[in-house]
Amino acid sequence: MKIQPFFATLFDSYFIALGVLIGGSIIGSLSAFLTGKPPLTEAYRISNIIRIWAIIAAIGGTFDTLYSFEKGVLQGETKDIFKQFLLILSAFGGAQTGALLINWLTQEHIS
Repeated sequence: MKIQPFFATLFDSYFIALGVLIGGSIIGSLSAFLTGKPPLTEAYRISNIIRIWAIIAAIGGTFDTLYSFEKGVLQGETKDIFKQFLLILSAFGGAQTGALLINWLTQEHIS
């Protein structure tokens, strides 16, 4: 098993969160259209709901992250804690970017 370089993993985390949020919102709005609900409103609502799931999907689940935090705290390896923090921050950025794009596309924030 080849270990990915850290910066490649950061980019993966960002774009996975971005893709999960945008893809989930678009597919969800398609189902809303098929059931007679307003698709743009549903896309905006879904993007707010699945934001945390996009982050979890991007970091590869929570168990690896918790193990790395445990290893960093109990064994004094602060490098692992810092790397996991950056991965989570990257996933947050991807999810936030996706939510902003959906927000801009749907214009639901304008009253």
